[in-house]
Amino acid sequence: MKTTARAVIIGGGVVGCSVLYHLTKLGWSDVMLIERSELTSGSTWHAAGGFHTLNGDTNMAALQGYTIRLYKELEEITGMSCGLHHVGGVTLADNRDRFDMLLAERAKHRYMGLDTHIVTPEEIAKIAPVTNIDGILGGLYDPLDGHLDPSGTTHAYAKAARMGGATIETHCMVRETRQRPDGTWDVVTDKGNVHAEHVVNAGGLWAREVGAMAGVYLPLHPMEHQYIVTDDVPEIVERSDEHPHVMDPAGESYLRQEGRGLCIGFYEQPCQPWAVNGTPWDFGHELLPDNLDKIEASIEFAYRRFPALGRAGVKSVIHGPFTFAPDGNPLVGPVPGMPGYWSACGVMAGFSQGGGVGLMLAQWMTAGECERDVSAMDVARFGDWITPGYTRPKVIENYQKRFSVSYPNEELPAARPCRQTPMYEIFDDLGAVWGAQYGLEVANYFASGDEPRYETPSFRRSNAFEATAREVAAVRESVGINEVQNFGKYLVTGPQARAWLDRIMAGRIPQPGRMSLTPMLSPAGRLLGDFTVSCLSDTAFQLTASYGAQAMHMRWFLAHGQDGVHLENVSDRLTGFQIAGPKAREVLVACGGAVLGDMRFMDLRHASIGMADCLVQRVSYTGDLGYEIYCDPMAQRALWRTLTEAGAPHFMRPFGMRAMMSLRLDKFFGSWGAEFSPDYTPGETGMDRFIAWSKEADFIGRGAAEAERAKGAARQLVAYEVDADDADAHGYEPIWLDGAVKGFVTSGGYAHHAGKSIALGLIPRGLEDAKAQIEILGEMRDAARLTEPLFDADGARMRG
Repeated sequence: MKTTARAVIIGGGVVGCSVLYHLTKLGWSDVMLIERSELTSGSTWHAAGGFHTLNGDTNMAALQGYTIRLYKELEEITGMSCGLHHVGGVTLADNRDRFDMLLAERAKHRYMGLDTHIVTPEEIAKIAPVTNIDGILGGLYDPLDGHLDPSGTTHAYAKAARMGGATIETHCMVRETRQRPDGTWDVVTDKGNVHAEHVVNAGGLWAREVGAMAGVYLPLHPMEHQYIVTDDVPEIVERSDEHPHVMDPAGESYLRQEGRGLCIGFYEQPCQPWAVNGTPWDFGHELLPDNLDKIEASIEFAYRRFPALGRAGVKSVIHGPFTFAPDGNPLVGPVPGMPGYWSACGVMAGFSQGGGVGLMLAQWMTAGECERDVSAMDVARFGDWITPGYTRPKVIENYQKRFSVSYPNEELPAARPCRQTPMYEIFDDLGAVWGAQYGLEVANYFASGDEPRYETPSFRRSNAFEATAREVAAVRESVGINEVQNFGKYLVTGPQARAWLDRIMAGRIPQPGRMSLTPMLSPAGRLLGDFTVSCLSDTAFQLTASYGAQAMHMRWFLAHGQDGVHLENVSDRLTGFQIAGPKAREVLVACGGAVLGDMRFMDLRHASIGMADCLVQRVSYTGDLGYEIYCDPMAQRALWRTLTEAGAPHFMRPFGMRAMMSLRLDKFFGSWGAEFSPDYTPGETGMDRFIAWSKEADFIGRGAAEAERAKGAARQLVAYEVDADDADAHGYEPIWLDGAVKGFVTSGGYAHHAGKSIALGLIPRGLEDAKAQIEILGEMRDAARLTEPLFDADGARMRG
């Protein structure tokens, strides 16, 4: 056995073999895969083998499309068969919400170039004749849907990798993974040790155990899953072609042809987590005992939806485990705090996603970044606060909602509340309706009187509409207050802090007592962060950015650290409030003294407000006159009492994230994860106005940013007023320009102060004046381009 390798992949399922193949495809031949048993052991061998492109995240959908297209390439490269069956598939909708979801997905697919289309019940009866269309409103047809041979496909990946120089060692048990002082790794096996620069955990069912060898907790859990294969079905026997797939969300099932019969699998509500105390090392090609009782209700529903099932005997029952992460997406990428250790786990849809996962991880390893935004599957999207006690209920919830409607405003209840600030009980008593961000409870809005304490999930305007309007009015007309806990906050100190920030950040680094806004770029010039930099002193800075990107940002900072710089994530060690609105200055002066009254826009000062020592910053995401006030969490409630007492004469009221996101639309302010993400560049999004082009520092991404500046970005971020009815744009709706799809919405909503439905989106340069329409839930809505903010267009109130 080899004793050295550039990279060692642990795990020989479809994902591990895909990573191995893609590393060789991108030029790394000195790579090795270690499998404790045979290839496909674990969940790969008993998978149903279906594949599809439908996914609520557009980047995940694109990677699924890549995976499906890759199979023919693998067959050509290796001469092996993947057992491909491109039969197409239809997803059914039996109510308005399900149909709205399909309309929204079809709209996204237009810009992505996917050839899906909405079909009527009558068309479904022709496409998939085993389906009982009673109660069906329509469906979404995807010609790329199909299934394959799991074993043959995995071995095709493996052969293609071997052809590229890779080594595969089976029947080799990994016992330990140890990191050396230089950051490289020793992989200790029962056949000897391998010294590697990189280790990839593609352990599948054993990913938790493999991670534990390195001291890593990966938030995933196996779930039991069951599908049934029938004897011959007359309707199938009589067909001259293969029956398409049918996904029936109402019945929590997926169905396809298997030989001359049918195969149907279920995501049942009374589901069962598996191997709660760890996956046994001797498990592999076994199945779990049949448990038809837990899918009894699902089977009964399926027999009504697909009557042919009731006329066929059961040929076999396949019952085996596979792994989920808390949100159902894979766990991929460099594990924070463990240089050279990579995750390729939690890929529950391995034959839909495995190729894309392998490509993205291989790009990350060989080039340092991916060609597209992979935040939805980045292993760092979960912080070090996550525990098995949180993971398991979220995994169960995700399994149960596998085929449920996914709403843009939905807040899922499992494992809630988990993390709370000192304000939780106070806000709860004030009627807070809660959301969750990165495990933290965040007030979305405040219900009043007899209003329900929950927001109805919807693709249309929800029951939060009036409450949000009240909170927006409070801010614009007087003053509002909300928490600033849900910002990522970092302290950068040391004699080289300024020089380091000048290299890490593309924008200007401010002088003491001042703040600046700056993008953080990748080497390819893509956006990695949208930061506020506060200069506390010549050697101390506070950075503020997205709360949910903490682990991703800290990973980047540490990977580019240098001597003379100390970095700390203080996101949960600093909390406080923002106050915003025309009366905000009066409130601040009343409780903090006249010394705070003359703060200029983007000033910061340390001050005592009541009994709390605070950092006060003159800035606000609402686009109004506003201040951010930071304090120790132990002082937050005292600060609250001081601020609310001073705000009472002005009828100050709390506002939540729903109002915040409406207020920012008045000013066309972008949002991280929507307008700003690694998919986009500064020139496309307008973030280039914050780049300090004249500074001497060779900041990361400078060459790419300057090249874009010289050439000009191919597309631009624009704002539209939409002639909407009861549904606003949320994101990824297609923008039609002069009758053709040319762009897409990045985010949108209702701007309550202006009384307008607003959409922000990316379109090609040169088409600014084209006649625009935005497709919302299948309806074409006229859109008029806006060139001036809807509120405080000259910035007089915000800056005055």
